[in-house]
Amino acid sequence: MIWNVEEFTRAAGATVERLAAYVDESQRGLPPVIARRPPRELAEKLGLARWIREGGMTPDDHAEFLAAYLEEGTRLHHPASLGHQVASPDFPAALADLVHGAANNPMAVYEMGASAAVVEHEVVRWMLEKTGYGAAGGGVLTHGGSLANLTALLAARAAVAPDAWTEGVPGDLALLAPASAHYSLTRAAAILGLGERAVVPLETDPLGRIDVARLPDAFDRVRRAGRRPMALVASACATGTGLHDDLRGIGEFCAEHGVRFHVDGAHGMSALLSDEHRHRLDGVELADSLIWDAHKMLRTSSLAAAVLTRRGSDLDAAFRQEASYLFYGDPHGDRGSGDPDDSAARGGRGIDSIGRTVECSKAELGLKVFLNLAWRGERGLGDHVARQYATARRLWELGRERPGFTFPYEPESNIVCFRYGTGDQLEIRERLMAQGSFHLTSAEIGGVRHLRATVMAPATDDKTLESLLDEITV
Repeated sequence: MIWNVEEFTRAAGATVERLAAYVDESQRGLPPVIARRPPRELAEKLGLARWIREGGMTPDDHAEFLAAYLEEGTRLHHPASLGHQVASPDFPAALADLVHGAANNPMAVYEMGASAAVVEHEVVRWMLEKTGYGAAGGGVLTHGGSLANLTALLAARAAVAPDAWTEGVPGDLALLAPASAHYSLTRAAAILGLGERAVVPLETDPLGRIDVARLPDAFDRVRRAGRRPMALVASACATGTGLHDDLRGIGEFCAEHGVRFHVDGAHGMSALLSDEHRHRLDGVELADSLIWDAHKMLRTSSLAAAVLTRRGSDLDAAFRQEASYLFYGDPHGDRGSGDPDDSAARGGRGIDSIGRTVECSKAELGLKVFLNLAWRGERGLGDHVARQYATARRLWELGRERPGFTFPYEPESNIVCFRYGTGDQLEIRERLMAQGSFHLTSAEIGGVRHLRATVMAPATDDKTLESLLDEITV
């Protein structure tokens, strides 16, 4: 059935109108920040089974459904949304999602989405410049940080064990990472065939940051166990605490000992855009690879993440796949380096990023980042980062003035961990969420459970923070 353009226009207009009202009322903090109706009850409210069986939805039906749909879930634009590291997306990114939803140009192969491919290339080139990799580096956007970490470690495996793609993974490889590292790294080790036991925990300080002075001990321990370090992973910043590893110290150690250095900068890499905070990432240019999520601090909708390598050839070596229906016309089997300057040598076919990604049908991810940059500029996005960091610091300052609140560290980002009293912190979190008044998460530091606030919404202000502290003490 071909598109009914008139029906689409009516439904799209109603969608935009309802979404605009949703964001407006969320930013003003009018409804609860979170709603968690039981799944069966919610399915009945939305009429899911009937719509799936019978179809027939009209633009008017859609408007009613969307209103009910948006009443449930989590309002990321809400000032009390202090839970997960997911952006309160800016409207240019939302426009990009609408464009992709209609045009649907999966652009890992240039002929399937030329504009999308060139936009992504320029966004990646901008990221390479900001990280200090420059023209020698390589990169690609992926659907999320977990895939980006996996891709970076595939590149590391190719560098250390180049025959692994065809011959299988050697049993002596090891991945060095602190216990505070994101779970996707251990998952990646298992997917890559190393196994979870190949992940060697690094010694840390009491707050989970890598102890650079003890890296030689960890390195010797791995060598004595008969293993080869495939890569060492540092965080910028750590998911649980928002604290940063010493990238320069770690990078210099890795360079001296010939160990590949990977930085999980999914959350914190956007601080490169802030004059006030980019020092947290000093030394990132020493990393062999890094990841940077746009759907966190660059205010794009989920998902859009970058994996970047200091040498573009490292990323090209990560995958070695054949498929006659995709890779053809080049006697040398070139999949494309992702550089439009190579286009002429490849018969003018353009930029194919498929040789650098797990995904074949890859969404127009670069458009979301580009439109946010086009509207706000890198200075505007840097100001957003600085504001969210400052608001988190205000929570730390306000909370320390109140009896019963303890904070284990001074925040370095927009993530703050704290405790109130000596009781069950998870009970406090659950009470706030059941009321729909605040959305917090939780993390363990040194084996002790803490409440965790992540300041993502621009609407969060001092009034919000004071109300949070008041609600906790009730």
